Amino acid sequence: MTPREWLVTVVLVLPLVGAGAAGVVSRGWLCRVMTGIAVLTALAALTLAAVALLEPTHRELGRWIVVDPAGGIIVGVIACVGVASALVSPQFLSMRRGSLFQAGRADRIYWATFFAFWAVLLAVPLAGNLGAAWLAIEATTAASALLVGFSGRARALEAGWKYLILTSLGLGVALLGILMLESAAGGGGIEMLTWRTLPHLSLDSDVAVVAYVLLLAGLAAKIGWAPVHNWLPDAHSEAPAPVSALLSAALLPAVLLVAWRSQQALAPTIGVRTAGSVLVGFGLASLAVAVPFLWQSQAWKRLLAYSSLEHMGVIALGVGFGGTLALAGVAIHVVGHALAKALGFYAAIPLLAHEPRASGHGVGGIGTTEPALGVSLGVSLGALAGLPPSPLFVSEVLIVAGGFQVGRPWAAGAAAILLALGFLGLTHALIDTLIGKPRGRDRHPALGLRAVTTMTIVAVPLLLALTVAALWLPDSAIVQGLIRGLG
Repeated sequence: MTPREWLVTVVLVLPLVGAGAAGVVSRGWLCRVMTGIAVLTALAALTLAAVALLEPTHRELGRWIVVDPAGGIIVGVIACVGVASALVSPQFLSMRRGSLFQAGRADRIYWATFFAFWAVLLAVPLAGNLGAAWLAIEATTAASALLVGFSGRARALEAGWKYLILTSLGLGVALLGILMLESAAGGGGIEMLTWRTLPHLSLDSDVAVVAYVLLLAGLAAKIGWAPVHNWLPDAHSEAPAPVSALLSAALLPAVLLVAWRSQQALAPTIGVRTAGSVLVGFGLASLAVAVPFLWQSQAWKRLLAYSSLEHMGVIALGVGFGGTLALAGVAIHVVGHALAKALGFYAAIPLLAHEPRASGHGVGGIGTTEPALGVSLGVSLGALAGLPPSPLFVSEVLIVAGGFQVGRPWAAGAAAILLALGFLGLTHALIDTLIGKPRGRDRHPALGLRAVTTMTIVAVPLLLALTVAALWLPDSAIVQGLIRGLG
């Protein structure tokens, strides 16, 4: 095994160790041991991400493992969001009101399932084979569906069931596309469907187009692209806050990476323009569907969920456009969205403690009733809205400019209009949340606020650093690596 393969093994094994340890560690040490293993997992994953990004022209590919710049970005995001979610999980568990499981076993089941989900989630961007990537995505569904329904409330169980059924149906459609590709390639099993091999297979172009559309339509259900996004608002709003952060900030872009690699792998057969147009179509549809919901008063976590629909649409547009500007925008957008969205979900813990009605209704005036919490909510929502100097403002500008750069002016113009409407909707929500009229009288101390305040202090300079990084990224070796892909 090469050093990179050893590092990949460590990254995938450590969270599995955490899942197993959750069943044997004494209850008094459970949270400490789990957070310790989470920190070790994140350090290993961040090391792997750094290797992939610092050596973008040197990658090792096999039938089952790939380490490249795009995967490095996603692995780094999964590592950061995963360890942050693990660090805030003890606070969530101490405040939870009931569970689907018996009181004595609920915490252990939560940690075991959390680490199992994290392990298979890390495997998605490292899968060097389309079939292996599909299996890893399917595995994330089983683990995360249990976490969505963890509270045991009727709405949570319904959301978890809806998520399980709809995403599994979507992945079934994606599997049909994979089987069509395998059959068109002359058989040989899924071992033939590596990211390096796919661009060079002798495939009938018409069959490849149908298989590609089926594959992306199936993956769209897991990514949360419109019009197959129905599970997303319910699951994100009902899952525990640390899990919601992983679902939105890490899982969605990880699955989108598989769609991106599929586009790069099949573009030589079906045409670059055709492959990109499917992604652009999903991106514009997602933006168009998200905008009306962003203009409505929503419960906090539900608002963040519809924001995810918008931002996955933005990333789809960037990948569909291609080119240096758009792909630089994609890299910035993936990381910036993860930071801002994860912070927003973590802030839901003290928000729900401070104002319980926030679980099902919009909130207002948090900046006056709990100023420190208002700052955290403001940083998250301001960044997601694209309010300058948010890195998401810069990334959206780069992606729209990238559309014009590659000769898609109508799509880029439509995206600019939809993004402006989304900006206005989220900005209105930001103002109402911070300085609007308080809507509830049942307020309590914002438990867990210290941890969220600390994360806000860490997130702000990171977001500003991303904004600065966007200035040199288009000409960097990282973006050139993203353009080359894996073929």
